[in-house]
Amino acid sequence: MTGFSTDALARTTTLRQLQILVAVARYGGYTRAAEALHLTQPTVSMQVKKLSETIGLPLFEVSGKKLRLTPAGHKTLNASQDILNRLEQLGGEISSLTGEVKGELRIAVVTTAKYFMPHLLGIFVHRYPDVEPRLFVTNREKVLERLEDGQDDLLIMGRVPEELEVEATPFLDNDLVVIAPPAHRLAKKRAIPLKQLLNERFLLREPGSGTRLAMDKLFKEEHLALEPYMELGSIEAIKQAVMAGLGISVMSEHNLRLELDSGKICVLDVKGFPLRRHWFAVHASSRKLSLAAKTFLDFICDEGSAILHD
Repeated sequence: MTGFSTDALARTTTLRQLQILVAVARYGGYTRAAEALHLTQPTVSMQVKKLSETIGLPLFEVSGKKLRLTPAGHKTLNASQDILNRLEQLGGEISSLTGEVKGELRIAVVTTAKYFMPHLLGIFVHRYPDVEPRLFVTNREKVLERLEDGQDDLLIMGRVPEELEVEATPFLDNDLVVIAPPAHRLAKKRAIPLKQLLNERFLLREPGSGTRLAMDKLFKEEHLALEPYMELGSIEAIKQAVMAGLGISVMSEHNLRLELDSGKICVLDVKGFPLRRHWFAVHASSRKLSLAAKTFLDFICDEGSAILHD
């Protein structure tokens, strides 16, 4: 390895090398990073090696079967993200000078938001055809990782992370309702006491999901112990189980439009429901929104609810 030289760093480091470093760190290896960047694996490996030689220290080390950042790698990664983020902001600022709403718009959403966000995004892009949308659907843990890494313009979630410095804008009601198959014995009952649900087979999401946390909190406040009959890892699995008569569940009304319209699922009239929550558009407090992101945020705040309830 050659010694570190600030002059050599400025003279020989390329933006592509910084992008490759960020991708390798993000995906934990050369192969997946190469696939994401549409490059060959040897090219990615070679560029990381060149950057490492310029720095004068190894940027990654192999631990078992995993690739981990070295201390020098962590510092280089942080600087790379700062540089790339600033260039992205510059692009947005230049676009703002022209007043044109265009360019890339990256949005990450938790899985439960996939039932409405594509619809809103589709209408927005139809209105602003020069916007290039990128929509990532994943679980809450991954969304928070993307938030910390600054990978997206906006993140859509039902629960704002208290441990991070963010700006969160509520833009849509998120009503949680109790659902059952239409032939369920409680389907025609009114004002069902919450305690009576304890006699039912409850199908719930895994611990840690927003819906599960809301349910646990509600029952704890009423000094009731909720024991799930089954824990399922996806909304679709729960809907299928409810329609099959395996039990009842609680779900966001936004995720049930097709099933309610077709009469395959019904909403039970339970005291305390619907639970009124909100969907939030979130971004890091330090991140300046591009014109495209700011325009989209205004759009979902001003029109999102009316569009989805039309």
